[in-house]
Amino acid sequence: MNYLITIIGPTAIGKTSLSIALAQHFICDIISCDSRQFFKEMRIGTAVPNKDELNSAPHHFIQNKSIHESYSVGDFEQEAIAKLDELFTKNKVQIMVGGSGLYVDAVLKGFDDFPDIDESIRIQINTDFERFGIDYLQQKLKELDLIYFQKLTTENPQTLQNPQRMKRFVEVCLGTGKPYSSFIGQKKNSRHFTPIVIGLEAQRDIMYDRINQRVDIMINEGLLAEAEQLYPNKQLNALQTVGYRELFDYFDGKTTLEFAIEEIKKNTRRFAKRQITWFKRTENTMWFDYKTDIANIIECIENQFTSNNS
Repeated sequence: MNYLITIIGPTAIGKTSLSIALAQHFICDIISCDSRQFFKEMRIGTAVPNKDELNSAPHHFIQNKSIHESYSVGDFEQEAIAKLDELFTKNKVQIMVGGSGLYVDAVLKGFDDFPDIDESIRIQINTDFERFGIDYLQQKLKELDLIYFQKLTTENPQTLQNPQRMKRFVEVCLGTGKPYSSFIGQKKNSRHFTPIVIGLEAQRDIMYDRINQRVDIMINEGLLAEAEQLYPNKQLNALQTVGYRELFDYFDGKTTLEFAIEEIKKNTRRFAKRQITWFKRTENTMWFDYKTDIANIIECIENQFTSNNS
């Protein structure tokens, strides 16, 4: 039986160090499902593992794409599953780690099948979004798929503020002439592994303090220079993310540097809250305090192996 040990939790909680410790114990590889760490131009602001960490265990899907490439969660699902199929031939245990809930779900559960959409529709939606903003996408989805719009409003309101996902919902509606919701639940995804999900958590004040410290470290390591280099490409989807947007506003003369740094901290804390909300819905997760001894976590994992094989 193949096992995919999946480590989830909010940003700055210690997922990377735990993943490396587990990979060394089980002598296996690490699949990263942090959607911001895919891009090779974004290192400091995405908290990419350092050289020593990367050399401590084989890693995959870290800085393997360019911000100029189109790369969707569906693309990641296909590539990650193919890589896991390859890795499982060498070791029946593999590690996946990351804070991007949608990408975790893509690997663990998969997505429904959607038809290809004409490129002209995608271009028109992008043009309309540039002119009218997120309100246009929200109104369009409400018109084209009221059921799904109401579901998001009730269960996942932050998605209504996510331009990339909202564009996708609208383009499926326009490109097929059918509601986005009509394609959900049609496909059953098979997986050749059993997931064992480990969640890391901390008291909110501790988590916020760790986030604030991490942002200060990023600034000291050169985040300002990294963002300045990326500034000419600020319109790209990959750069619509915390840590860069705030500094782009500073470069635009809209804020002071001090204010921008405080905004990064505030928005990262908000992001962490959204991560917790998402991950708390993940079924059969074993939650641990971030300071739990690794030996205890390994024992719980190995107990899972035993119970599944009995």
